[in-house]
Amino acid sequence: YGKNTIKFLRLHREGKKHFVKEVEVCTHLRLTSAQEYLDGNNSLVIPTDTIKNTVLALAKKHGIPTLEQFAIDICKHFMTFCQVVYVKTYIQEVPWQRLQENGVPHVHAFIHVPDGIRFCEAEQCRNGPLVLFAGIKDLKLMKTTQSGFEGFFKDEYTTLPERHDRILCGEFFCKWSYGECRDLDFDCIWNKIRECILEAFAGPPDCGEYSTSYQKTVNSIQMFILSKVPQVQVIETVLNNTFYNVVDMKNLGLTNDKEVLVPVEAPHGSCACTLGRKKFLEA
Repeated sequence: YGKNTIKFLRLHREGKKHFVKEVEVCTHLRLTSAQEYLDGNNSLVIPTDTIKNTVLALAKKHGIPTLEQFAIDICKHFMTFCQVVYVKTYIQEVPWQRLQENGVPHVHAFIHVPDGIRFCEAEQCRNGPLVLFAGIKDLKLMKTTQSGFEGFFKDEYTTLPERHDRILCGEFFCKWSYGECRDLDFDCIWNKIRECILEAFAGPPDCGEYSTSYQKTVNSIQMFILSKVPQVQVIETVLNNTFYNVVDMKNLGLTNDKEVLVPVEAPHGSCACTLGRKKFLEA
């Protein structure tokens, strides 16, 4: 049991310059006994209101140096209670970015930039390691060529034509595991993984890279991340894609050479893949 959707803004001031972290936190606990469920005995239950207040207090006392460190702080705090045997904390960040004017960063003004939402999860069992996950979701990407879908299985219900040149557009969810918690530069790693996703999706800036399917694109992104970021042990990726249909303009007396298209957002295709290092998965 626990408290969901604890939303708050943590403001840190260094003279005139301000720093912000707006987050949403979900924290769940498992206790040594199920007596509150079976017998209605609440003597071991930490109220969910107390969980909320604790999260806010920890943000005040320690700040939020990184999402991952804040999740670790929450887990460590609740593991000090003898009746708690398991803690799980999920944190996601509201993407505020410092405003700039002519390349000069503003000291206290920010803009909401929805270019992917950062999140993390921390899990701790009593007498067990603290396990840490991080990720990015709601990252929408598009490339207008260098994508196709050909040679697929066909039967009497297949109406989809083969395409060697189509728009590839989708919303990405990526979640990775660091294994046991270690002293890592979480901000640096997260930014590096985001750069890997963009690079692997787009290909070289002058020519791109051909994608034979959404599945191949997902796997290529994962392989690239594992090759560039040794701290990542397992990565799960989901791509929910959006189709674009070319508008038939013949009755308007116009030729539409894939210049005006309409998005088909529902139903949408989805593909998922989990890839991990062999030694880690075997362990």
